[in-house]
Parts: sequence; C-alpha cells; structure tokens
Amino acid sequence: MELLSTTLARVKPSPTIAVTTKAAELKSAGRDVISLGAGEPDFDTPQNIKDAGIAAITEGKTKYTAVDGIAELKQAICHKFQRDNGLAYTPAQVSVGSGGKHILYNALMATLNPGDEVVIPAPYWVSYPDMVLLAGGTPVIAPSTLETRFKLTPDALEAAITPKTKWLIFNSPSNPTGAGYSAAELKALTDVLLRHPHVWVLSDDMYEHLAYDDFRFCTPAQIEPALYDRTLTVNGVSKAYAMTGWRIGYAAGPQQLIAAMRKVQSQSTSNPCTISQWAAVEALSGPQDYIASNNNLFRRRRDLVVSMLNDIDGITCPIPEGAFYVYPSIKGLIGKTTPAGSVIDNDESFATALLEDTGVAVVFGAAFGLSPNFRISYATSDQALQTACTRIQAFCAALR
Repeated sequence: MELLSTTLARVKPSPTIAVTTKAAELKSAGRDVISLGAGEPDFDTPQNIKDAGIAAITEGKTKYTAVDGIAELKQAICHKFQRDNGLAYTPAQVSVGSGGKHILYNALMATLNPGDEVVIPAPYWVSYPDMVLLAGGTPVIAPSTLETRFKLTPDALEAAITPKTKWLIFNSPSNPTGAGYSAAELKALTDVLLRHPHVWVLSDDMYEHLAYDDFRFCTPAQIEPALYDRTLTVNGVSKAYAMTGWRIGYAAGPQQLIAAMRKVQSQSTSNPCTISQWAAVEALSGPQDYIASNNNLFRRRRDLVVSMLNDIDGITCPIPEGAFYVYPSIKGLIGKTTPAGSVIDNDESFATALLEDTGVAVVFGAAFGLSPNFRISYATSDQALQTACTRIQAFCAALR
C-alpha cells in the first residue's frame, strides 16, 4: 500500500526555504556565504513588543484561547483596519492564525472544490499555487512582464477569469518583485472584478507598511467598496514589526467565510501561540514610529542594490515601490558560460553557479513563475549587500 497521498505529489517544497537551507549547510561547512534568500527583516523585534510577550508569560497568559484569536487581539485588528485602511470590521469578521501563510491556507481549504480555479498573477509568492493544489483547486497563472513593471494588467486579469474562477490572489507590494499598485492601477483591476461577481478577492497585504518614495499603499476593498462582501484582506505582524518567528497572521472578511476558516483551524492547529497573540496586540496598538525609521534603512538598501545590479551588462533591475525584494532580469546573460564551463541556460543554473562560485545565495525566478529572473532580499546589512553585489558583478563580468 502506498503511504503518501496523491495530493502531496501535486506540490513541491518551498524553493525559498530550500535556498536558505542550502546556504546554511554551506556556511556550516566553512564556506563564506551571503544568503539573500530569506524574506525576513534583520531588525530585532521592538522592545515594547518583546516586553508584552514577557508580560504574558509572567502573568500566566499561557492557556488555550479561542480557536482564532483572543478578543483583545481581534479588537486591535479591527482598530488597525479602520486606522490604516478605512475599513470597518467587527471582531466576528476577524480570524487570527499562526502566520499569514496559515490564514491563506485556511481560506483556500474552506472554500475550494475540485475544479475551482484561482487566478494568481506571476511573478507570485512561491506558496500560492501549491496551497491551491493542496486544497484541491487549480491555479491559473496570469503573467506580467518587465515592461509592465511586473504588475497585472486589466486585460491579463480579464483573460484569466473563467466561469470556474473562485478567487483572485492579489499581493501588493509584491513578493518577489516589490511592485506596488497605485490607486488608479488597482481601480482598473477592481473594475474588471465588478464584471465577474462570482470571483472573490484574497488580498495579501503583508508588506503594506514597507512602502517607499511617493508610493501610497491601498487595498482592494478600500478602493472599491462594492467588493467588501467578497474580499478577504490578509495581513500580519511578521514584516513591519520584525516578528517573523512569532507566527501571527490575521484576516478580515465576510462573517460566513471567517466562520468556515475557524472550523478548519479548530481541526488543525487550534489557537495561535497565546504569548505571540499578546505581543501582537502591542505591535498593532503601540507606537508605530519605528516603521518609518526602518523603512528609511530599507530604502537606502534598495537603492544600493538596484544601482549595483543595473551597472551589470546583461541585467535589468526595476526600482520596486515596496517590500524588501528586487527581481532583476538576466535575459542578457542567458547562453553565456562561466569560467568553470557551466552554461547559464536559465535562471536556476544562474543561481546555482552564483552560489557555488561566489557564495551568494539568491532564489531563481522560475520558483516565482516568471523567468529569466532572480530574487534578492535586501533585508540584511548594508555591508553584506555591498559585498554580495560586488561578487555578483565580478561573477557576471567573468561570463563569456
């Protein structure tokens, strides 16, 4: 009898985790490795948030809670949506899970039936298609291009929608590109969705607060109130508050959907970590001033990386509006050969040769559904980025 399920055969492990793991293995073996693969701020969790977690422990707030979040955190989330996005929700419309990925998974598991399609703009976060497959749905990829700055166009969205479409997964600012949609660009997409009332919107706003220059974040239900009743707006504390390991994500949407997600969670993980929930209350309700301070550092790092990559013949790197990623094209390097004789025939071979030859770990573009590109996370020190980009410049200059 076969042990593993046929469903599992449809999905693959996360490539970003695989790259991070490979880099760690090389580093432990004594290699000088700079890992630019992980989507994780290098800042420490702010002290007031850590203090709230410590207080939760010392005050004995360590028992089971309601399946999808304590009342205090749900209230803080409602306040956050009103304060930052002008969206009014009640606690009954809020779900809290063990990270944003958990929330997305719950939503898809609660809603997808065999044959249901989910439109996913490419480049996409690596987990979107596999979560759809695990939930029994069918991913439908809507590609973008470097020319559209990796943003989904209304025509591409229209072309991807069929009578079987259940969801559009929307992510701005984007992982892996950092592309952020302006209010006008988002309104053009919501106009398409208004013509297809059977399509729900799953808006992944995880990088909301990581926005630079003149870019102003907006979210679908905010831009088009008519979509409020068929939008699940997902967010979390991982990125803006440097709380990746605390594992708290949340979402707000129609009460019927939230109840269905609660049902899924009740039979899988039950409640998120109690201590993390109390820390998240402080994150959302406490001082927010360090976000702007951190963003100034991220912007400087972005500009450093973009400048050094665009100095390389064969690489084109647009300036992202948000998040902490760049997604350069290596179209001009395809077909070249390394001094060791390895042919750069796609972005995966580029990333492999770069890691082996220089110790710089990046994630190849095929993992995100659009090639030939690679992703760099600039959520690391200026010195590491300067050294890594210098190595990438030397590596590319040596190609023939």
